Amino acid sequence: MTNARRLSIVVDEDAVIENRPVYTRIVNLAYEAGLSGASVFRGIEGFGATRRVHTSRLLSVSENMPVLIVIIDTADAIEQFLPRLGMLGVRGIVTMDDVEVVLPGALRERGQS
Repeated sequence: MTNARRLSIVVDEDAVIENRPVYTRIVNLAYEAGLSGASVFRGIEGFGATRRVHTSRLLSVSENMPVLIVIIDTADAIEQFLPRLGMLGVRGIVTMDDVEVVLPGALRERGQS
């Protein structure tokens, strides 16, 4: 197991910067910064500060869904990345937490299942 830091960013699916989705800009920025990895997940239902529920159910398929960008790397690498993220001027929720990265097979090697 390895200690790491997870950076989670929630933005609106339709948010754009320079005609590109914000989530694409963040992933590209993380790539350019040499971070270990970034993934984007589209929500199926949720609400935020506006208190308006967004859903992907059939009748509301065009709703603006929440998007979660998750980036995991060392604490130092994430800390160095934050100013670059800040320069984008992203409006959304940003959280960080410490995590343990478990490599495939590591649990089996320790005798756990």
